[in-house]
Amino acid sequence: MSTIGFETHDHGACVDDAMAAAEARCAASDLRLTPIRRRVLELLLAEHRALGAYDILGHLSAEGLGAQPPVAYRALDFLVKAGLAHRIEALNAYIACSHVGADHTPAFLICRSCQSVAESDTTLTQGRLGDAARAAGFQIERTVIEAQGLCPSCQDGATA
Repeated sequence: MSTIGFETHDHGACVDDAMAAAEARCAASDLRLTPIRRRVLELLLAEHRALGAYDILGHLSAEGLGAQPPVAYRALDFLVKAGLAHRIEALNAYIACSHVGADHTPAFLICRSCQSVAESDTTLTQGRLGDAARAAGFQIERTVIEAQGLCPSCQDGATA
């Protein structure tokens, strides 16, 4: 068992389900999930924390899949554009999307201690930001919501 969204789950099933959803999305959208793109997605799914491009490049290089930064950046760019991964702005890193195939507006909860990341779904038109946009006659097209704090495990460790 591992943690996703700071909750216990069967990590093997989680990765298998996510890969199946990614393959289905690529097939439905006529996108090529090349061996390198597939491996990068598997690396992102292996941990529920954000990975930097150079972390990924280290894995790819060790596996003989490429040693130049463009290899990792191209794969990450594809995964983000395909809706299979997200860029975590605050960490300059990437995480696999946990809502593949769903039209959603993600918000990220980032543990400042262990660097685990939980993805939550939000809406563009709700809350104070939505109210402010409506009042200004503004139509929100994209937001980046990232909250930093401590996950339950790190909170428990800090109080022990």
